[in-house]
Amino acid sequence: MRRIAMFRSLANRNYRLYALGQLLSNPGTWMQRIAQDWLVLQLSGGSGIALGMTTALQFLPLLLFGLWGGALVDRLDKRRLLVCTQAAMGVLAVGLGILATAGAAQVWHVYLFAFGLGLITVLDNPGRQAFVPEMVDREHLSNAIALNSASFQLGRVTGPAVAGLLIAVIGSGPVFLINGASFGFTILALTMIRTSELNPTERVARGKGQIREGLRYIGGRRDLVLLLVLAAATQFFGANSQNQIALMVNNVFEAGADAFGVAAAFLAVGALAGALLAARRDRPRLRLVLIGSLAFGALQVVAGLMPGYVPFVLVLVPMGVAFMTYVTTLNATFQLSVDPRMRGRVMSMFLLVFMGVAPIGAPVVGLLADAFGPETSLVIGGAVTLVVVTVISALLFRAKGVRPRDVLPGRRPSADAEAAEEGPAENAGERGEAPEAERERVDAERLPDGSTRVRLVPDEDGTRPDTVTRA
Repeated sequence: MRRIAMFRSLANRNYRLYALGQLLSNPGTWMQRIAQDWLVLQLSGGSGIALGMTTALQFLPLLLFGLWGGALVDRLDKRRLLVCTQAAMGVLAVGLGILATAGAAQVWHVYLFAFGLGLITVLDNPGRQAFVPEMVDREHLSNAIALNSASFQLGRVTGPAVAGLLIAVIGSGPVFLINGASFGFTILALTMIRTSELNPTERVARGKGQIREGLRYIGGRRDLVLLLVLAAATQFFGANSQNQIALMVNNVFEAGADAFGVAAAFLAVGALAGALLAARRDRPRLRLVLIGSLAFGALQVVAGLMPGYVPFVLVLVPMGVAFMTYVTTLNATFQLSVDPRMRGRVMSMFLLVFMGVAPIGAPVVGLLADAFGPETSLVIGGAVTLVVVTVISALLFRAKGVRPRDVLPGRRPSADAEAAEEGPAENAGERGEAPEAERERVDAERLPDGSTRVRLVPDEDGTRPDTVTRA
């Protein structure tokens, strides 16, 4: 039964098509990531700064335009939007592939294409996040999010390994071309979706102040603000783990592209396991966010201290499990706890923080690696993550009035701890309380024809009565 429950959201035809398209396309995305990193290292003579600049330019548009993208997503048909963004990313991949295959690619070309890809993801990322709830019911949303992550990580397992072998045999250029073609699978799946079976969120009318409205909504939720700070702190170094692995393999262990592909695949194996474990859970829990992020920081330190390539690669597996446990649970927590009309804007803020810190962290990681060595960069990143997550965890527990020991595994949680385990709620109504602006009671009136009229009326003393008032 648990095995069936792990894939329960696939019973939905539309989501099944979408997931299949992603499953076939994701390996190409990761193949391009490996090819891009390796191409930059080759063109720049192994420069960590050049590699960091490439990542920074790819994520910089999220930092600059992410909130605008989320507001636009809330106003658009998400399926049509994704068809356009996937097609545009395919065109960029083919363009860079042609340059690399012809031997005409230069570092600034890669910078330009990375920035262009980042501009498209300003709409594509929040669009994909907001489209999943339109395909599946709320009870299956957490499972669908976990399966999306599992599909992405499966591509991360197969993509880097295949890319490493292909780069060694035929070079980086054809790998970009293969990725360009792979976007066709997602586009085909999107066109086959039955729009009549979707549950589209009510579109937000175009108007002024929508970004400010989203910021006010998030600012009024202290739990979400603290989780965003937690994500930013963890991702400052965590978002650049792929760069750190490339620098470790190339500069410390002096291995080739195939070894880099294997190392990236080992990290992805752990991440895939973490995503599948998340798919088995009925709901996201706050302690998994905190434990996963703490474990990820600790394992970064351990990886930086490994004396050789083999032990380094082996540490990447539990590191991947910890990272995906944290990421998937945090994503589901946000998706399930916000007003659907705000989802595009809230998820764009989530992605802005989660991915937008990469442009800031990537050059720092590169500078640390060039100045002190990649292994020291890993240790520093892990140590900083541990300290910041510990502080944010204490603030979260204080905000919820919960003792940290109450949410440790194996303890019977108190009522407050159980509420904390559920993660943030959209409003007081989801916790069984009446929101401040909605203090009402139910009034049922018996009509002369024998029928009953039920309505909500304001409650003067500001509480919900346990019984229904009958006329």
